[in-house]
Amino acid sequence: MPDSNMPAIAADIAILDDDLDFRTYLEDILADEKIYTIRAFATPAKLFASCEERVPDIVLLDIIMPDMDGFEVLQELRSFTDIPVIAFSASPANEDQALALGADDFVHKPFDSDDMARRIRALLSKKISNCYLIG
Repeated sequence: MPDSNMPAIAADIAILDDDLDFRTYLEDILADEKIYTIRAFATPAKLFASCEERVPDIVLLDIIMPDMDGFEVLQELRSFTDIPVIAFSASPANEDQALALGADDFVHKPFDSDDMARRIRALLSKKISNCYLIG
């Protein structure tokens, strides 16, 4: 449920997680907000191909994935954009490295859906505020 104290922000959100059930769970959380465009990806290659057409406003990034892990994805993202990234993992040991590599926030799986929605809104609000200050 949207927090009535936070302004509604239309945003393009990219989800990268190799687990279909978890991608669907995140999509369901965000669909309740009714203000986001949601693009979900199972592989980093699909996320990066999509970014060539349109860079999302925020990325929700799983750290533990086969082939290219979330740390590598984060490094690649940071090579061409400073968009907000919320990393998540079932392993708390991944938090320090994710934040050191440039993640804006880190959430331990499993997490509370309302907490995730609040974190997303907070980072998007901060991004919009920074655009007004810079632009």
